[in-house]
Amino acid sequence: MTQLSDLAAIIRSKNAGPFVLTFDILFADEESYLQVKRSGALSAETFARLYRLPVGTVRFFECDLARAFKFTIPQPITQGGFGAADQHGGQQFAPLIDVPIPDAA
Repeated sequence: MTQLSDLAAIIRSKNAGPFVLTFDILFADEESYLQVKRSGALSAETFARLYRLPVGTVRFFECDLARAFKFTIPQPITQGGFGAADQHGGQQFAPLIDVPIPDAA
């Protein structure tokens, strides 16, 4: 098994307004992107499990031409709201780093 962080060139999160977080996973080469895509390791269900959300709240996109995956979820705490510790959403990607990806056959 390989970790997602070993294959992805960029794993990031950011605010997409005060009520939504968005996550981007980008790859430098087609081979790594296709390995992750074919594995099925990234999905709305995986993301919902990692972030403890109902799967229906996760929007998941595969962007083949950009060699990227994108996830969008509601902000758990509104940006700037009481208890919000990450005002820019830039630290929310951490659980994605260790997602296991089966080695290519």
